[in-house]
Amino acid sequence: MKKVLISVLALAASGMISAQQISAIQFDADPENMGEMINSEFSDLSPHITPDGKTLFISRYPDPNVSKNNIWVSYLKADGTWTKATDIGKPLNVPGSSTSVQSITPDGNTVLLSNIYQYFDGSVTGGGCSISSRQRGGWAFPRHQQIEKYENQNQYVNYCLSNSGKFLLMAVEKKKGLGEKDLWVSFKVKDNEWSKPVNLGPTINTKADEFGPFLAADDKTLYFASDGHAGYGDADVWMTKRLDDTWTNWSTPVNMGDKINTAGFDAYFSIDASGEYAYFASDKSGFGRSDIFRIKMPQEAKPDPVVLVYGKVFDKKTNEPIKANITYELLPSGAEVGTASTSPDDDVYKIVLPFGEKYGFMATSDKYYSITENLDLTDLKAYQEIERNLYLAPIEKEQAIRLNNIFFEFGKATLKEESYPELKRLIKLLNDNPAIQIELSGHTDNVGSDADNMSLSQNRADAVVAYLTENGIKANRLTAKGYGETQPVATNDTEEGKQLNRRVEFTVKNM
Repeated sequence: MKKVLISVLALAASGMISAQQISAIQFDADPENMGEMINSEFSDLSPHITPDGKTLFISRYPDPNVSKNNIWVSYLKADGTWTKATDIGKPLNVPGSSTSVQSITPDGNTVLLSNIYQYFDGSVTGGGCSISSRQRGGWAFPRHQQIEKYENQNQYVNYCLSNSGKFLLMAVEKKKGLGEKDLWVSFKVKDNEWSKPVNLGPTINTKADEFGPFLAADDKTLYFASDGHAGYGDADVWMTKRLDDTWTNWSTPVNMGDKINTAGFDAYFSIDASGEYAYFASDKSGFGRSDIFRIKMPQEAKPDPVVLVYGKVFDKKTNEPIKANITYELLPSGAEVGTASTSPDDDVYKIVLPFGEKYGFMATSDKYYSITENLDLTDLKAYQEIERNLYLAPIEKEQAIRLNNIFFEFGKATLKEESYPELKRLIKLLNDNPAIQIELSGHTDNVGSDADNMSLSQNRADAVVAYLTENGIKANRLTAKGYGETQPVATNDTEEGKQLNRRVEFTVKNM
């Protein structure tokens, strides 16, 4: 569907928008009320869908006379229906206090929460936000997020944590803002600490309220609600895209159209990683004063495509699943993009990788060496889900460990720049363990002559040793050995098998 210009008549007497043309996105589908399993006779607001689309958090105001809300949660069943929403309970919900989920990470293990939780008595106060991590059987006590020079002169506030966990958006009112509530971004300094917020600028922010920010899985597409951009009603949902890394340069916001935006209140947009469905709150007629709806997204309203990568982490030697943290980075720079962890319930990890980049990713755990994986998403055209188990190798004598993210020029022994992050990790291992001596071994598939393959594998092993010695590792700790095609780990009858056979490994010889 293409964007269309919708002429809207002046309806001043009814309090609706004045006459103008609104650039809006046209939807084929109508909004679908999520039904009585999700909605209640009360006000249900602020839906947050997990990136895999299988868990939905909402905020419920059970008493219309008391401005207190709490967190409820519903799970998608195998038959495509939702479980009855239930109170998430302590420690996230606190009797007599307002609490709400603001974001959830792709692995489903971390939630961003409104307000500050006081550890000494379990109470909740305003003036900030908190993060809680999933633990077996429930959630850990939320940790306050320290934001440099945090300020909010408004009664209300919203937050959004990017999927990468690096960016924290907020809707707050500041003295030096552009209007009432503006949208701002803060950057992660370290765990639980964030930089001074930066205003997203006048393309987004107006003299009125902007609120309900939702940053899509691509870390670029932003959906938000506004009272200041001329729309259909009290608050409309808009879409804009970040054009660079300044966070102040945005495309002109586009109204999400009259299928979502009505003469009443429409806000709190949330989308799963696939971008297929959007979830939002509206006071359209339904079960209560405000209900949760979903709508199928047209292509023009979707964020850029991403890949949802999931799997388990295994001990390479025993093949037993283990709990671990996950790190993913850009290649060739090695810049860390984000982190995740395996679930305490089923040991599954999940990460979301935006298109247009090459990535390396790995599990990490004490006393193990990470066997890295990589994905090239430079040509990704549509959303995908990829299962990729990760492995951790115990650091032991005679344990061969594959270096997956070592790359050479085709048919040569010239290291490519994408190899440097992997090699730097190996250097760190050797520096942290000065007694370790290793053999670097090169291996090929069976394409070409035996002699050529033996020579190529030896030259590639030599190239790795040369890099290590050039970066401070003593030569007497390293040996290089080329094995050619003599030690295959898979069949050479398929391209996948040949790729597995083309490898560099290291083996601890002394420690």
